[in-house]
Amino acid sequence: MTSTILIIDDEEHMCWALQRAMQQEGYQTRVANRGPDGLKIIQEEDPSLVVLDLKMPEMDGLEVLKHALEINPRLPVIILTAHGTIETAIEAMKMGAVDYITKPFDLDELKLVIKQNLVVAQLATEVTFLRSQLTKEYNNMVGESQAFQEVVHLIERVSQTNVNVLVTGESGTGKEVVAVAIHRSSPRKNGPFVPVNCAALPEQLLESELFGHEKGAFTGAYSRKTGRFELADKGTIFLDEIGELPLSMQAKLLRVLQEKSFERVGGTKNLSVDVRVIAATNRQLEKAIEKGEFREDLYYRLNVMPINIPPLRERREDVSLLVDHIINKLKPTYGSKQISPAVLELFKRYDWPGNIRELQNVIERAAIISRGEEIHPEHLPEEIRGIKAKVDKKIGIDLPEEGLSLEEVEKQLLLKALEKSRGNQSKAAELLGITRSTFIYRCQKHSILKNQSQS
Repeated sequence: MTSTILIIDDEEHMCWALQRAMQQEGYQTRVANRGPDGLKIIQEEDPSLVVLDLKMPEMDGLEVLKHALEINPRLPVIILTAHGTIETAIEAMKMGAVDYITKPFDLDELKLVIKQNLVVAQLATEVTFLRSQLTKEYNNMVGESQAFQEVVHLIERVSQTNVNVLVTGESGTGKEVVAVAIHRSSPRKNGPFVPVNCAALPEQLLESELFGHEKGAFTGAYSRKTGRFELADKGTIFLDEIGELPLSMQAKLLRVLQEKSFERVGGTKNLSVDVRVIAATNRQLEKAIEKGEFREDLYYRLNVMPINIPPLRERREDVSLLVDHIINKLKPTYGSKQISPAVLELFKRYDWPGNIRELQNVIERAAIISRGEEIHPEHLPEEIRGIKAKVDKKIGIDLPEEGLSLEEVEKQLLLKALEKSRGNQSKAAELLGITRSTFIYRCQKHSILKNQSQS
């Protein structure tokens, strides 16, 4: 993006000379002959850098500097000063100006100072970004595991390029979140982000959705329609479920990727677009290629930079962070909820075939069911409680898949845990991964504790 230089000086000939010099360097320029006018431009247009004269009527440079930095504390301001006001220029530096130039000055010197300070400002912005919290900058990307950090590093590297990206991973791992993260940290962040679910659109409508159509192109085309690629110009288009794209559309998409242009359905005008393509799939496209279901040439066009998102079962150390994040996210709807230690332990053991999406759905369901502030194992689906699954070896019992009711299976587990712990209820609860109070409640439900000591 071209930098904009704002020149604030009451001498019109000085403004003209500076503006001409800046434009020769390829910068956009704005000019103000009065301090208030300059502040209005800073407020409304957010220039990249300001060249400010100290000595001006009505509002002097120091006052303009003060208000400018109140509007944007990171705005680079270079002071123009005469020999007799160098002390004032130093005062301006203490207030936050980045540099000063004394009149008369050499234009080449000023150009160099401007260029250096623009670079410094850009680096400062990048450092701020890299130090910021991932949950804010990466649209709710949460995690500290090595597998997660590898994805983050790939996002940081690829976002500064313009190559196509193929994001792979199981359903629910957050492929669109990764696509948004790449877009938001790229030079295209001020452009549009246009998502398209290729599996959700009927084949007969897909071409019109992607490339648009002209009036009268087909029955029902009563007006011109702008396609998603056209809407994404200067930005990013996210093609989700790309593996479900029909072969006929794969050929047309390949042409767009090769030529950066297309025609609307029913049109003859060739439209050029500047679009970055990020595609995503939970399918193994290599196998789809072998079966003739996906074009190999399109695959290599899309897969310039592959990013594979690990499933949640391969990053179990992130479960606690994700749970906290989801609980906070649901707080406005369901109020303050807490996850009991027993629930968290179950979450860490579960394989999460639906990944993060399943985790969120489970927590939201439990938040609805639980009447108090704490979510307990009894609020979870059966498959997570693991009642009919193979019990942990430390309990020492294998349950049949069929033949016993859920109530009978639960009673057997409770009795076996008590036997294993020699009647110690706390240890029995620990073996089952539940709280002592939950254990006692379930034992009482099955009339188990009548003949057991209350240890």
